[in-house]
Amino acid sequence: MKTNDALTFGLIVGTRGFFNSKLAEEGKKDLIALMDKLGYKYVILPRDATPTGVVETIDDARKVAKLFNEYREEIDGIIVSLPNFGDELGIVNAIKWAKLDVPIMIQACDDDNDKVGINQRRDAFCGKLSVCNNLYQYNIPFTDTTYHTCKINSEVFRNDVKQFAKVCRVVCGLSSARIGAIGARPAAFQTMRYSEKLLQATGITVVPVDLSEILGAANRIDSDSKEVKQKLEEIHAYGTIPNYIQKENIIKQAKFGIASENWIKENNIDAASFQCWTSIQENYGCATCLTMSMLGENLMPSAGEVDVCGVISMYAITLATGKPSALLDWNNNFAEDRNKCVCTHCSNFPKSFVQNPIEISNLDVLGASLGSEKCFGAIKGKVAAGPFTYFRISTDDLNGIIKGYVGEGYYTDDPYGMDGGIAVCQIDNLQDLLKMMCKNGFEHHVGMGRNHVADAIEEAVTNYLGWEIYHHK
Repeated sequence: MKTNDALTFGLIVGTRGFFNSKLAEEGKKDLIALMDKLGYKYVILPRDATPTGVVETIDDARKVAKLFNEYREEIDGIIVSLPNFGDELGIVNAIKWAKLDVPIMIQACDDDNDKVGINQRRDAFCGKLSVCNNLYQYNIPFTDTTYHTCKINSEVFRNDVKQFAKVCRVVCGLSSARIGAIGARPAAFQTMRYSEKLLQATGITVVPVDLSEILGAANRIDSDSKEVKQKLEEIHAYGTIPNYIQKENIIKQAKFGIASENWIKENNIDAASFQCWTSIQENYGCATCLTMSMLGENLMPSAGEVDVCGVISMYAITLATGKPSALLDWNNNFAEDRNKCVCTHCSNFPKSFVQNPIEISNLDVLGASLGSEKCFGAIKGKVAAGPFTYFRISTDDLNGIIKGYVGEGYYTDDPYGMDGGIAVCQIDNLQDLLKMMCKNGFEHHVGMGRNHVADAIEEAVTNYLGWEIYHHK
């Protein structure tokens, strides 16, 4: 997953002949300075590539397309800046011929009221409409800025670029994602069914593996090996393990984690869903939660119950926030407060997601029915208060679409006497959200993160991936 300093933008600065080209040249310098300040990499025509150093003619467009194609494996998004009116043909053809299929943002500069003479004014307000009209004609999706026009060195545009970076990370990450499906979904949960073909149409590849292959690999690992000892050190540093937990159960967990990580690495997996009950407990003797938690902490989202769409939702949140995400159940009402509910899981929450000291012990519900000695590896802790984004997609086979919902809320400090991983959530108009979920057949799982990024996720998956998303507000 790319961090900010690994993102690369293709930059196009437009001009038009009968306008003051110096404004465009100054705009180019300002845009480069902004990229440097924000820590992004960029690809832009050198000063001597065109008569003015910016893009105006069809010939200029060919040069941009050629340059962008040389860096097509690196460019994650395109930013078009219009310091003055901008030539619509030069810009749209540069984008068309480059064929990068990445997000595009269009910015236009403010005019100053005291500088609107023929040699001073920009008219980018008007030019942006022309550029966007051409993109619409060519069926090229793009992202707008907060305001129709703004200064390049303004705070609002800096924030627009940061937001656009989140969009680019989500689009680029999802459109080439490889999702692991480790084991079979629970027979009792038809809610976990999904369409690989609909996901593949977006660019998401599901890579399945039988759980027995992972368990077989785990069993072949020497309990006294260096890699097991290292994994045991990582586990003990990750959380507190009660004294009653037997050492051999911790070793089983370590070996399962190593086997899972090896398969993930060998298959270039970006996020993984696991068969978490009851085969692994009965045929191997541990839970999957700790392994999933530790993977998630390292920005490898992992979901239980082979919830492929759930882990894709988690991956989108992680791409947008750059932080761990978790999969939770919409689980309980919170007394009679209709804008609060309790989201929970057994759990596999990443450590930093909880943000409190965690206990690593046995599954509660499955431990009671299967035997606690088979169920070591549950993460226990209450999610700390703070803002969150929730996101869920579903493949709607009957209508041939990928649909979903996204929104924001707050984790609260309210106490709640339930075992496992607990998050008390406050969401405005929660009852309307729940009615929408019921009516449209959404699952009981939801991906959650720790920041507000709903706008970026919605922009990415609706505008560029074509998914049908309900944004709850």
